[in-house]
Amino acid sequence: MSFRIASSPHGHNQRSTSEMMRWVCYALVPGVLLHSYFFGSGIWFQILLAVVTAITAEMACTVARERPAFSALRDNTAIVTAVLLAISIPSLAPWWIIVIGTLFAIVVVKHVYGGMGQNLFNPAMAGYVLLLVSFPVQMTNWLPVSAISEHSLNLWQTLHTILFEYTPAGYSVEQLRSGIDGVTMATPLDSIKTGLTQGYTLTEIYQRPEFSYFAGAGWQWINLGFFVGGLLLIQQRIISWHIPLGFLGGLCIPAFIAHIFAPDLMPGPIVHALSGATMLGAFFIATDPVSAATSNRGRVIFGLLIGFIIFVIRSWGGYPDAVAFAVLLANMCVPLIDRYTRPVVYGHGD
Repeated sequence: MSFRIASSPHGHNQRSTSEMMRWVCYALVPGVLLHSYFFGSGIWFQILLAVVTAITAEMACTVARERPAFSALRDNTAIVTAVLLAISIPSLAPWWIIVIGTLFAIVVVKHVYGGMGQNLFNPAMAGYVLLLVSFPVQMTNWLPVSAISEHSLNLWQTLHTILFEYTPAGYSVEQLRSGIDGVTMATPLDSIKTGLTQGYTLTEIYQRPEFSYFAGAGWQWINLGFFVGGLLLIQQRIISWHIPLGFLGGLCIPAFIAHIFAPDLMPGPIVHALSGATMLGAFFIATDPVSAATSNRGRVIFGLLIGFIIFVIRSWGGYPDAVAFAVLLANMCVPLIDRYTRPVVYGHGD
């Protein structure tokens, strides 16, 4: 008798890994379309560059490990990693930013540890943190949303800016960040952190043009787009609800309590939930089956830990978003979480 041996993750989903990754790509569509609407077509070029780089790196690593070149591409995991990294960086980031980040995610974070199912950390977020620490200027050059931007780029101007870091008319990305009042715009979370440091209250900060309705202009709708995509993944049983629920609970509950005691200094839970990469992190990044906890109780704790770390860093840390750092820190805790939440085998309990 022969036994089939398979690498982790040892999930019980009847779908193949390839099919699950395709569903993840489908679920990303609402958020990506809204991202393109509010921040321009640069995201499509970033996704194309990331996917081409990821496929090339995956094939090269597979050949180097003396395995069939196309075998590793069938699971689509490299494509999902590339897409998640591409939509996490500014739309007009130079081309070499996404190439370096994708190479690091695929070659170092994934294949150095043994390939699919062996990586300790989320590859996309490890690549993102490498880029943020190494190239902070390029990684924080987010454009204002189209409604308050003084400049609008067509496809050719967008591609030219990504390839050469200037528009055909000679504008740099820093100049494109100027709003209709000529003041350089920042992301809503960055505006909150900077404004509070300068002594402004949240009421005064929310009067700025980068805010509207519930949270940041544009960002709130992009987060709702990823929220809808996340619900689709849960409905299709591609992911379970435990990590997203723990993630949002760990972020929103302490934000709600802090907002009650300091309403002009601590943003409320809706601002946190609909800003930055919150929904992308809750439904698409933290739910990586390889680097997350394995039991349902452990997944809730894993999600709670990520959400709470995000709240702490956003409130008192040096980074305004913090999703990537929180995911990597929680990845380090997964062995400990699994150790104490693993179901006891029948007949072996105390």
